[in-house]
Amino acid sequence: MKRRLLIGEFPFGHRLGEERLASMLEVSRTPVREALARLHAEGHVQRHPEGGFEPAFPDMDRIAELYEVRKSLELTALRRTVGQTGGQSGDQTGGQSSDDGDGEMTHDRSALLELRRDWVALEDDPAEHADPDFVLVDEDFHIRLALSSGNTALAEVLATINERIRVVRVHDFLTEERIIATVEEHVGILDGLLEGNVERTVERLEAHIDESARVASQRALNAMVRMLAGRTRSPINA
Repeated sequence: MKRRLLIGEFPFGHRLGEERLASMLEVSRTPVREALARLHAEGHVQRHPEGGFEPAFPDMDRIAELYEVRKSLELTALRRTVGQTGGQSGDQTGGQSSDDGDGEMTHDRSALLELRRDWVALEDDPAEHADPDFVLVDEDFHIRLALSSGNTALAEVLATINERIRVVRVHDFLTEERIIATVEEHVGILDGLLEGNVERTVERLEAHIDESARVASQRALNAMVRMLAGRTRSPINA
């Protein structure tokens, strides 16, 4: 149901009838009811004036603002690993960038190496992970990356922002191609940081966030267009 919502199969303005959905999906009404409740909690559906639910339109202007906040937080966490002394925990390392002279590094190296191992493992079967719920795996990467800077408060705020933009970000993880790109970019970000080149890593992270936002937002807009176009031919109106 989530995947069908994300590609705009369910027209906007039409009530998502439990009985019709159950028949379409060949399940009982109970899992449909539970799925609708979860989709409502995640912001994918909203209450219909006549009862039940209908597809929800995200506020794209607000989402764009939150993306800007998200990027600012992540880049701050990344740059925080430069020139800090003490106050960090875990297996740490100091060092200079081989070509940029970024300054002393104090990120949690062991945490970064563990995170890298986890993401390299995802390279084996990217098609298996092409699913809207992959957004949770992606969010985990960015939270752990922020935590490696030692600022837990920043990571907590970032987690809150991620929850609020998740309704759009899920659109980025529907194809094998995007999973492959995400894994490669994440590993590249970690490699840059582990090599001690923060400015290059900042560039990679900023490009990664911008591209993800572009793809997810465009797919969300395309889905909304399909929802509107399907107003008069809904097969699921109760």
